[in-house]
Amino acid sequence: MPESLPRRLPRGRHALAREEVERIQRSRLCLAMAEVMAEKGYVGTSVEDVLKRAGVSRQSFYTLFSSKIDCFMAAFACAGELLLQRLSEAIGDGAGGVPAGPPPTAEDRLELCERAILAYLGALADELPYARLFLVEVYAAGPEAIQRRSRLQEVISDALADLLGTGDEAGRFACRVIVAATSAMVTVPVAENDRDALRAIGPPLIEHVRLLWKAGVLRPS
Repeated sequence: MPESLPRRLPRGRHALAREEVERIQRSRLCLAMAEVMAEKGYVGTSVEDVLKRAGVSRQSFYTLFSSKIDCFMAAFACAGELLLQRLSEAIGDGAGGVPAGPPPTAEDRLELCERAILAYLGALADELPYARLFLVEVYAAGPEAIQRRSRLQEVISDALADLLGTGDEAGRFACRVIVAATSAMVTVPVAENDRDALRAIGPPLIEHVRLLWKAGVLRPS
């Protein structure tokens, strides 16, 4: 999760190294980009808006980023890191996306998948500005941003397939469908800042995954 950062650095001399100052400024600017875009959209957001929200000078901004889209891409990367971190915390960090220890049973894998779904929805609800950037404003930011989102979605799809132990093409395609459908379902609640609607997607989605599991589509190969 993003660290709690002060809106401004202390005035005058301080003990922070230049690298740490730039790290803090970069983090603040990424968060400010997400927050302002949640209010104004990508097109309506200016660099000046971001500077005012972050409490960072224009000179510092252009030391770190070449343009608004460059800052957007950094904020997009933060959004992806947040999401992957929450998923990792939910299911563990073992090889193949499962916790270290004895090999998981088929039911263990299904339970981990359910935990991952709830963690994904919880992350979106907890970080709505970043969620909106990732799911909504990315389309206004241009082809490169859309391609990055597509690549990240592929990473999540592959992680889901690995988590379930699904190795055959039909099972992996089903995982891509689940991730794409989930992305479509959460977009409107994110755009409307509706945390309750986001979390309400969890139970029926999990039930649908269970039905696919029982049908043998998602069982480990």
